[in-house]
Amino acid sequence: MNGTEIRMRRLLPSAARGLFAVPLDHSVTLGPIEGLESTAPLAKELSDAGADLLIVPPGAVRTVAPFLGPTTRLGVHLSASTGLGTTQQRKVQVGRVTDAVGLGADLVSVQVNFGVPEEPEMIEALGRTAHDCRRLGIPLLAMVYVVRPGPVAPAEVRHAARAAADLGADLVKIPYPGDAGEFGRTVSTTPVPILIGGGPKTDTEEALFATLRAVRSAGGAGICIGRKLFQRPPVGPLARRIGALLHGDGSTP
Repeated sequence: MNGTEIRMRRLLPSAARGLFAVPLDHSVTLGPIEGLESTAPLAKELSDAGADLLIVPPGAVRTVAPFLGPTTRLGVHLSASTGLGTTQQRKVQVGRVTDAVGLGADLVSVQVNFGVPEEPEMIEALGRTAHDCRRLGIPLLAMVYVVRPGPVAPAEVRHAARAAADLGADLVKIPYPGDAGEFGRTVSTTPVPILIGGGPKTDTEEALFATLRAVRSAGGAGICIGRKLFQRPPVGPLARRIGALLHGDGSTP
């Protein structure tokens, strides 16, 4: 058993337990948005509420690390762009896997936006990062999106998820397609665990929990949601309800 397998078992100890991951990297792209004005107290609240994994940019590790509980893992996000420029969809690599390991990472993540002119650069960065992760025994999460002017077809999302897995990702995050059947097809055609992302806070809590149940029923490995969670204060009680559902302790809402 290698380092990646050991760390993956810590993140996903059994099929019955879904992964509760929260990305907190939005401040690089969007600035100190609502709910993420200060990362440290949010990290503590999420850790205390049972989040399994918090994912932050490299420089934010110093802020959140003191507040991670003994069972909350650290993810370091190595992709970035900002909304201040004209190339927000072009994610560039801003750190190395060795840097993330030195920061104490249990996982690293990168983002690939398929369908944009800079797609080849992001695919190259994914492959390079996957190589370094294999060498160092660190799981790699690929956050994948298909960026189109109009609607994105479920088949395109399946293609992106499979491409990320085949290029070396150990987990893949995709937007939920809105249909459990379509999501199940993506799960069945992707040879690594699939997480769903959140996006803007647009739905009700009831709709959010309906989606989480559908994801788990369709074979999804868990969630990686940020704004749908941390822009609904108070965060702690909601996070505990989400953790109860994903961790299967019998107290799901």
